[in-house]
Amino acid sequence: MNTEKLLEVTGLTRVYREGSIETSVLRGIDFSLNAHEMTAVIGASGSGKSTLLHILGTLDAPTAGQVLFRGQDLFRLPQSALAVFRNRHLGFVYQFHHLLADFSAFENVAMPLLIAGTPRDEINERVTALLERVGLRDRMHHRSSELSGGERQRVAIARAIVNKPDLLLADEPTGNLDHKSAGSVFDLLLELREEAGSAMMIVTHDRELASRFERVLTMRDGVIQ
Repeated sequence: MNTEKLLEVTGLTRVYREGSIETSVLRGIDFSLNAHEMTAVIGASGSGKSTLLHILGTLDAPTAGQVLFRGQDLFRLPQSALAVFRNRHLGFVYQFHHLLADFSAFENVAMPLLIAGTPRDEINERVTALLERVGLRDRMHHRSSELSGGERQRVAIARAIVNKPDLLLADEPTGNLDHKSAGSVFDLLLELREEAGSAMMIVTHDRELASRFERVLTMRDGVIQ
Protein backbone atom coordinates (compact mmCIF):
# COMPACT_ATOMS: atom_id res chain seq x y z
CA MET A 1 0.00 0.00 0.00
CA ASN A 2 1.24 3.50 -0.90
CA THR A 3 1.84 5.41 2.35
CA GLU A 4 2.72 8.72 0.72
CA LYS A 5 0.71 11.36 2.58
CA LEU A 6 -1.55 13.16 0.11
CA LEU A 7 -3.90 15.11 2.35
CA GLU A 8 -3.69 16.22 5.98
CA VAL A 9 -6.62 17.93 7.65
CA THR A 10 -6.15 19.54 11.06
CA GLY A 11 -8.62 21.35 13.33
CA LEU A 12 -11.04 22.03 10.49
CA THR A 13 -14.11 24.08 11.44
CA ARG A 14 -16.82 25.76 9.38
CA VAL A 15 -19.23 28.25 10.87
CA TYR A 16 -21.92 29.93 8.77
CA ARG A 17 -23.15 33.32 9.95
CA GLU A 18 -26.40 35.01 9.05
CA GLY A 19 -26.86 38.20 11.00
CA SER A 20 -26.44 37.33 14.68
CA ILE A 21 -27.07 33.63 14.07
CA GLU A 22 -24.12 31.23 13.88
CA THR A 23 -24.38 27.65 12.69
CA SER A 24 -21.40 25.36 13.32
CA VAL A 25 -21.33 22.70 10.60
CA LEU A 26 -17.80 21.35 11.15
CA ARG A 27 -16.49 21.32 14.72
CA GLY A 28 -12.86 20.25 14.50
CA ILE A 29 -12.01 17.66 11.86
CA ASP A 30 -8.67 15.81 11.90
CA PHE A 31 -7.69 13.06 9.47
CA SER A 32 -5.20 12.22 6.74
CA LEU A 33 -5.44 10.49 3.37
CA ASN A 34 -2.66 8.60 1.61
CA ALA A 35 -2.05 8.63 -2.12
CA HIS A 36 -4.28 6.06 -3.91
CA GLU A 37 -6.30 5.43 -0.72
CA MET A 38 -10.08 4.96 -0.87
CA THR A 39 -12.12 6.47 1.96
CA ALA A 40 -15.89 6.66 2.41
CA VAL A 41 -17.61 9.20 4.65
CA ILE A 42 -21.02 8.23 5.99
CA GLY A 43 -23.47 9.94 8.34
CA ALA A 44 -26.97 11.33 8.59
CA SER A 45 -28.12 14.36 6.60
CA GLY A 46 -26.82 17.51 8.24
CA SER A 47 -23.77 15.83 9.77
CA GLY A 48 -21.39 17.97 7.69
CA LYS A 49 -20.30 15.41 5.06
CA SER A 50 -20.90 17.56 1.99
CA THR A 51 -19.44 20.67 3.63
CA LEU A 52 -16.28 18.72 4.36
CA LEU A 53 -16.06 17.55 0.75
CA HIS A 54 -16.58 21.06 -0.60
CA ILE A 55 -13.75 22.38 1.57
CA LEU A 56 -11.43 19.55 0.51
CA GLY A 57 -12.25 20.49 -3.07
CA THR A 58 -11.47 24.16 -2.29
CA LEU A 59 -15.01 25.13 -3.33
CA ASP A 60 -15.59 26.50 0.17
CA ALA A 61 -13.12 27.82 2.75
CA PRO A 62 -12.85 26.74 6.39
CA THR A 63 -13.47 29.11 9.26
CA ALA A 64 -10.38 27.69 10.98
CA GLY A 65 -7.95 24.82 10.53
CA GLN A 66 -5.69 23.61 7.74
CA VAL A 67 -5.94 21.48 4.63
CA LEU A 68 -2.46 20.44 3.52
CA PHE A 69 -2.03 18.85 0.08
CA ARG A 70 1.40 17.24 -0.10
CA GLY A 71 2.42 19.67 2.63
CA GLN A 72 1.06 22.80 0.95
CA ASP A 73 -1.55 24.82 2.86
CA LEU A 74 -4.24 25.19 0.20
CA PHE A 75 -6.05 28.11 1.77
CA ARG A 76 -2.95 30.28 1.76
CA LEU A 77 -3.07 30.21 -2.04
CA PRO A 78 -4.74 33.03 -4.01
CA GLN A 79 -7.97 32.18 -5.84
CA SER A 80 -6.22 32.06 -9.22
CA ALA A 81 -3.77 29.43 -7.91
CA LEU A 82 -6.62 27.45 -6.34
CA ALA A 83 -8.38 27.31 -9.72
CA VAL A 84 -5.23 25.88 -11.31
CA PHE A 85 -4.88 23.42 -8.42
CA ARG A 86 -8.45 22.14 -8.87
CA ASN A 87 -7.94 21.65 -12.58
CA ARG A 88 -4.64 19.78 -12.26
CA HIS A 89 -5.12 17.72 -9.12
CA LEU A 90 -8.83 17.20 -8.36
CA GLY A 91 -11.78 15.45 -9.98
CA PHE A 92 -15.40 15.94 -8.88
CA VAL A 93 -18.48 13.72 -9.25
CA TYR A 94 -21.77 14.90 -7.77
CA GLN A 95 -25.23 13.39 -7.29
CA PHE A 96 -26.47 15.73 -10.02
CA HIS A 97 -24.15 15.63 -12.99
CA HIS A 98 -23.69 19.42 -13.49
CA LEU A 99 -23.02 18.96 -17.19
CA LEU A 100 -23.33 21.89 -19.61
CA ALA A 101 -26.70 21.18 -21.22
CA ASP A 102 -25.96 22.75 -24.63
CA PHE A 103 -22.61 21.02 -24.99
CA SER A 104 -22.04 17.51 -26.29
CA ALA A 105 -20.75 14.66 -24.17
CA PHE A 106 -17.39 15.07 -25.92
CA GLU A 107 -17.24 18.80 -25.18
CA ASN A 108 -18.17 18.31 -21.52
CA VAL A 109 -15.42 15.73 -20.99
CA ALA A 110 -12.90 17.82 -22.94
CA MET A 111 -13.47 20.95 -20.83
CA PRO A 112 -10.84 20.23 -18.10
CA LEU A 113 -8.24 19.47 -20.79
CA LEU A 114 -9.08 22.66 -22.69
CA ILE A 115 -8.71 24.68 -19.48
CA ALA A 116 -5.34 23.00 -18.85
CA GLY A 117 -4.13 23.94 -22.34
CA THR A 118 -3.78 20.35 -23.55
CA PRO A 119 -2.99 20.07 -27.30
CA ARG A 120 -6.05 19.42 -29.48
CA ASP A 121 -4.80 16.12 -30.88
CA GLU A 122 -4.22 14.77 -27.38
CA ILE A 123 -7.67 15.98 -26.28
CA ASN A 124 -9.34 14.18 -29.18
CA GLU A 125 -7.46 10.97 -28.45
CA ARG A 126 -8.01 10.96 -24.68
CA VAL A 127 -11.66 12.01 -24.72
CA THR A 128 -12.62 9.59 -27.48
CA ALA A 129 -10.89 6.69 -25.72
CA LEU A 130 -12.49 7.55 -22.39
CA LEU A 131 -16.02 7.91 -23.76
CA GLU A 132 -15.58 4.57 -25.48
CA ARG A 133 -14.40 3.16 -22.15
CA VAL A 134 -17.62 4.32 -20.43
CA GLY A 135 -19.77 2.89 -23.22
CA LEU A 136 -20.71 6.15 -24.94
CA ARG A 137 -18.72 6.12 -28.16
CA ASP A 138 -21.94 6.28 -30.21
CA ARG A 139 -23.37 9.05 -28.02
CA MET A 140 -20.34 11.32 -27.68
CA HIS A 141 -21.71 14.00 -30.02
CA HIS A 142 -25.15 14.10 -28.40
CA ARG A 143 -25.87 17.05 -26.16
CA SER A 144 -26.10 16.16 -22.49
CA SER A 145 -29.80 17.13 -22.51
CA GLU A 146 -30.35 14.25 -24.97
CA LEU A 147 -28.79 11.61 -22.69
CA SER A 148 -30.40 9.43 -20.02
CA GLY A 149 -29.63 9.93 -16.34
CA GLY A 150 -27.20 7.03 -16.28
CA GLU A 151 -25.48 8.23 -19.46
CA ARG A 152 -25.11 11.74 -18.05
CA GLN A 153 -23.47 10.40 -14.90
CA ARG A 154 -21.07 8.34 -17.02
CA VAL A 155 -20.11 11.55 -18.84
CA ALA A 156 -19.63 13.28 -15.48
CA ILE A 157 -17.35 10.47 -14.32
CA ALA A 158 -15.34 10.66 -17.54
CA ARG A 159 -14.98 14.42 -17.09
CA ALA A 160 -13.80 13.94 -13.48
CA ILE A 161 -11.17 11.36 -14.41
CA VAL A 162 -9.91 12.71 -17.76
CA ASN A 163 -7.03 14.66 -16.15
CA LYS A 164 -6.01 11.63 -14.03
CA PRO A 165 -6.45 13.60 -10.78
CA ASP A 166 -4.50 12.89 -7.62
CA LEU A 167 -7.76 13.03 -5.66
CA LEU A 168 -11.26 12.15 -6.78
CA LEU A 169 -14.09 13.60 -4.67
CA ALA A 170 -17.57 12.11 -5.04
CA ASP A 171 -20.74 13.35 -3.30
CA GLU A 172 -23.53 10.74 -3.51
CA PRO A 173 -22.47 9.97 -7.12
CA THR A 174 -25.22 7.38 -7.70
CA GLY A 175 -27.88 8.83 -5.42
CA ASN A 176 -30.01 10.09 -8.30
CA LEU A 177 -30.07 6.80 -10.23
CA ASP A 178 -32.19 3.66 -10.06
CA HIS A 179 -30.64 0.64 -8.34
CA LYS A 180 -29.48 -1.12 -11.51
CA SER A 181 -27.94 1.99 -13.07
CA ALA A 182 -26.37 2.97 -9.75
CA GLY A 183 -24.58 -0.36 -9.45
CA SER A 184 -23.09 -0.28 -12.93
CA VAL A 185 -22.09 3.40 -12.69
CA PHE A 186 -20.43 2.84 -9.31
CA ASP A 187 -18.50 -0.17 -10.61
CA LEU A 188 -17.30 1.95 -13.52
CA LEU A 189 -16.24 4.76 -11.20
CA LEU A 190 -14.11 2.39 -9.12
CA GLU A 191 -12.53 0.81 -12.21
CA LEU A 192 -11.56 4.17 -13.70
CA ARG A 193 -10.23 5.39 -10.36
CA GLU A 194 -8.02 2.31 -10.15
CA GLU A 195 -6.72 2.83 -13.69
CA ALA A 196 -5.98 6.51 -13.04
CA GLY A 197 -4.27 5.74 -9.71
CA SER A 198 -6.27 8.42 -7.91
CA ALA A 199 -7.03 8.60 -4.22
CA MET A 200 -10.77 8.80 -3.64
CA MET A 201 -13.10 10.16 -0.99
CA ILE A 202 -16.81 9.52 -1.33
CA VAL A 203 -19.76 10.84 0.66
CA THR A 204 -22.63 8.37 0.72
CA HIS A 205 -25.67 7.26 2.71
CA ASP A 206 -25.26 3.76 1.27
CA ARG A 207 -23.42 1.56 3.76
CA GLU A 208 -23.20 -1.25 1.20
CA LEU A 209 -21.24 1.02 -1.15
CA ALA A 210 -19.14 2.35 1.72
CA SER A 211 -18.16 -1.19 2.72
CA ARG A 212 -16.23 -1.53 -0.56
CA PHE A 213 -13.77 1.15 0.54
CA GLU A 214 -10.55 0.63 2.49
CA ARG A 215 -11.63 2.97 5.25
CA VAL A 216 -14.98 4.32 6.43
CA LEU A 217 -15.28 7.54 8.45
CA THR A 218 -18.55 8.24 10.29
CA MET A 219 -19.58 11.85 10.81
CA ARG A 220 -22.05 13.07 13.39
CA ASP A 221 -22.82 16.67 14.36
CA GLY A 222 -19.80 18.03 12.54
CA VAL A 223 -17.16 15.67 13.92
CA ILE A 224 -15.63 12.36 12.85
CA GLN A 225 -16.46 9.67 15.36
